[in-house]
Amino acid sequence: MSKEKSACTKGFVDGTIHVDVKDYYGKKLKTSSDLKTNACVAPAKPIPAFIRQALKKVHPEVVAKYYGCGLAVPECLEGCRILDLGSGSGRDCYMLSDLVGEKGHVIGIDMTEDQLKVARSYVDYHTKELGYKKPNISFVQGYIEALTDAGLEKSSFDIIISNCVVNLSPDKKRVLAEAYSVLKDGGELYFSDVYSSGKLTEEIKKHKVLWGECLGGALWWKDLLELAEEVGFSPPRLVTASIISVGNKELQGVLGDYKFVSATYRLFKVPKGNTKPCQVIYNGNITGVEDCFEFDCQHTFKVGEVVEVDGELATILTHSRFKEDFTVKPPGGPCEPCAAKPKACIVDPFELASQLEKKSPGSATGGCCSTNSSACCN
Repeated sequence: MSKEKSACTKGFVDGTIHVDVKDYYGKKLKTSSDLKTNACVAPAKPIPAFIRQALKKVHPEVVAKYYGCGLAVPECLEGCRILDLGSGSGRDCYMLSDLVGEKGHVIGIDMTEDQLKVARSYVDYHTKELGYKKPNISFVQGYIEALTDAGLEKSSFDIIISNCVVNLSPDKKRVLAEAYSVLKDGGELYFSDVYSSGKLTEEIKKHKVLWGECLGGALWWKDLLELAEEVGFSPPRLVTASIISVGNKELQGVLGDYKFVSATYRLFKVPKGNTKPCQVIYNGNITGVEDCFEFDCQHTFKVGEVVEVDGELATILTHSRFKEDFTVKPPGGPCEPCAAKPKACIVDPFELASQLEKKSPGSATGGCCSTNSSACCN
């Protein structure tokens, strides 16, 4: 696949919002310090040691041009083929290229030429830094609403990540549909993004700065649940959430009473129809979460412990890359005492963010949440 792939393949062309976003991230923003709100600034939360080590290897210029909201880093990455939607300067891609290993591969797609220029200029640097014989990373110019038009093959990725980018698209359903199309069966869309407390007014949606700052295009969080179902994904699993404080008085005046939260969700491309709960045991083989694996905000798996899960989660664990990491108790066998009972998977991210803030004041404010694999065992 050519890394110089055109952004306008098969007739997909810029809309007004695409032009504005390109201008905002390609020309108006020079570094992350130019952002006017903290919607896309990571909060001070613990980052697992193995991810910190990978981030240290990323070139400083790539990091300086990064505008994402925290970290969108799922577990069990070795050897995976990963796509980063809206990869920007490539920070997450380069970090992931270390985590997937030399046998894995990472592709970043972005529509902003200035960002891609930065990302592409450091491919050789990071290949040498990681000691690989050849690059396991590439970048494609294109739109997250038109992945196949950009040359990305259907059913070709194990994982798709996105970091504070989906809100910048004027057509979220098309983004989700394209992601579903290029994922393999059992694949996962793991993404951090900004959500609103209600459907936003047209005035807010048309505000160029608010859109560029990841607020004007924010979905009402309940709309995400409906769009995911319409596209074919499993019900979204909320991982974590944090309140966004706008800070800028002028922008807050336009926003009025609307509240915003950054939240991380996992969506899977798995079969439908399994409604029977079952018992599972985590085997403890996933890098970085060997003792305990916080799958989402409702399910934590400690190694060797029997946990009862609902049918939807059972399907995810047995039809995704996690299937080798769990032992499933056969149906009809003797029932053992369980560490946890099945829980409903729909959670209000604003309520979760409030709960996290009460537990640890100051830790649940800021931009999209970073991955915190240590919290589950506290």
